[in-house]
Amino acid sequence: MSAPRMVIVEGVRTPFCKWNTHFASLGADELGRIAVDALLTRTGLDPVLIDEVILGCVCQPAEAVNVARVIALRAGVPESVPAVTVHRNCASGLEAVTLASERIAAGRGSVFVVGGTESMSQVPLLFKPGTAKKFAAFAGAKSVLKKLGALTQFRFSDFEPRIALKLGLTDPVSGLNMGETAELLAREHSISREEQDLFAVQSHQRAIAACEKFSQEICPVYVNGQAITKDNGPRADSSLPALAKLKPVFDRQYGTVTAGNSSQISDGAVALLVMTEQKAAELGYQPLGRLSAYAYTGCDPARMGLGPVSAIRKMGRSAGTADVIEINEAFAAQVLAVLKVLGDVPLEKLNVNGGAIALGHPVGATGARLVLSALKELQRRNGHRALVSLCVGGGQGGAAWLERD
Repeated sequence: MSAPRMVIVEGVRTPFCKWNTHFASLGADELGRIAVDALLTRTGLDPVLIDEVILGCVCQPAEAVNVARVIALRAGVPESVPAVTVHRNCASGLEAVTLASERIAAGRGSVFVVGGTESMSQVPLLFKPGTAKKFAAFAGAKSVLKKLGALTQFRFSDFEPRIALKLGLTDPVSGLNMGETAELLAREHSISREEQDLFAVQSHQRAIAACEKFSQEICPVYVNGQAITKDNGPRADSSLPALAKLKPVFDRQYGTVTAGNSSQISDGAVALLVMTEQKAAELGYQPLGRLSAYAYTGCDPARMGLGPVSAIRKMGRSAGTADVIEINEAFAAQVLAVLKVLGDVPLEKLNVNGGAIALGHPVGATGARLVLSALKELQRRNGHRALVSLCVGGGQGGAAWLERD
C-alpha cells in the first residue's frame, strides 16, 4: 500500500515589508498569527481538524519561544493541537512544508497548517558577556553601597551592543558573512557587476508588474489604523544607472555585491494549509497542487549560494521540465552562479514575478512563500510542474518539485 500523498490546499501571506518600516512594531508571533488567522478564514477550515501546526522561524523572539505554538493558540487553534517551530535558516519555511509531508507519509496526521514567520526588525541587540556579568553583579548587590560599587565597574564600552542580526548572517565555520560568500561566487564564476545589477532591475520590474497577482496571496495587515496591502520592497524607479551608483558593501575595494543586487532584509509571514489527497476530497477542497519530491543537501559553507545545485540534482529531474521555477534571490551573484553551474534552467520560467531582491527575504518565511507563489503562478498558467529552491546559510540547499493535474 502506497503512502498517502500531500497536497497544498491554499495559502496566504502578509505583505513583505522592509525592516524597520511598516511592520517594525509587530513581532514574529503577531505576523504569524495574522497569516494563520487569514488562512483559516479564507479556507473556512474548522481548526479542530488540524493535527499539528508547523512553522519556520530563524530569529525566534525570546518572549514567544516555540513561536508556532504561540501563533496557533492566538489564532484560535484548539489547545489540544500541538505545534512546533523548525529552523533550517533560509529554508525554514520549506522545512515546515516537507516535515508535514513526512508526518503524512508516516500516518501521523492528515491536516497541517505550515509556513513561516520572521520579524527581522525585532532581532535584538545583545550585550557583551562581560557587560552581562556586571549587570548580574548589580542585580545581586544587597545594599545601596554595594549597588553603587557595582555601578562604578561599568565603562562606556560596556554599552556598545553586539548586533544579533549581523552575527546571525555570519557563518561561524567559514567566518564569512552571507554577502562575502556571494562575492566569492561572483569572482569564481566571473559574474560582473553589470550582470548582477541587470538581474536586480529585472526582479523589481517583474515584481511591480505582478502587483495584482500578489493580491491573490496577500492578506491585509492593519498597523496603527492603516491597512498594509502590498509589499513595500519593489521599486518602480529601479534602473541600471541608479544601481550603478551604489557602492559594494562586503568588499569595498574590489567587490560587486551591493545593497541593490542583494535580497532585502524584511518582515513577513506565510501560512499554508496542507493535507492528504483523501482528506482534501472528503472536505471538498480543490488543491493548488501537491508536493511530489524534495531534497536537502550540504555544501561548502563559504559557497553556500550553490546549495540549490546539489539539491535540485539530487531529485533527479531536469529543471528544464518545469513550467515555473522559483530560486530564491539571496543575491543576484548567487542565483547567476547557480544558473551557470546547472546550465539547464529556462530563464523565461525563472522568478517570473520577481524575487527576494525586490520582494524581500524574511528568512523563516521565504521557503513557504516560494511554494505559495509558484503554485499560484502554475495555476494561472495552467501548468503542471513547478520547481522551488533556496540556498541556505551554513552551506546547504533545499529544493522541491510541486505538481498539479
